[in-house]
Amino acid sequence: MTEASGLPARDPGGDPTDRIVAFLRGIGLDVREGDVGAAPFLPGLRIEAGALVFDRERLTWPGDLLHEAGHLAVTPAARRALQSEALDDDAMGEFEATAWAYAATVAIGLDPAVLFHEGGYHGRSAALITTYSFGVYPGVQGLVAMGLAVPGDVARAQGLAPYPVMRRWLRE
Repeated sequence: MTEASGLPARDPGGDPTDRIVAFLRGIGLDVREGDVGAAPFLPGLRIEAGALVFDRERLTWPGDLLHEAGHLAVTPAARRALQSEALDDDAMGEFEATAWAYAATVAIGLDPAVLFHEGGYHGRSAALITTYSFGVYPGVQGLVAMGLAVPGDVARAQGLAPYPVMRRWLRE
């Protein structure tokens, strides 16, 4: 971690998948390469007992690792290891997972297009890139409620770094 920002140190280059995996492992999520079966819910990726399992050869979009990690990260710690394939119905929603994944994208130093790739987000990837680039962060209030992030106005008043800088990466 860098002392100034509280974020994991950035790798200025390299393969996005390697950078994402290193980041996710660095914050305490279980990520491993392995067999994802014949029909994983995303190309080359599945969740097994709270771990992200990916097949590097079949992983079409490295950003999918971030989004699914977002779901795991915002799930209460006591239930995280229980998550497999389809996440619990009461697991935090898409907005929170997306906001978490965007913050991770920024922390890693990746282009938002890695997360908001053309193969996902129901054709709204370009709109999401625009939305987040304008500082409109759907889902951030859920992260704030979990104590993971601080919104801009509150952060500035307290001398803290605002979202997309995260206070913590994993929900307790």
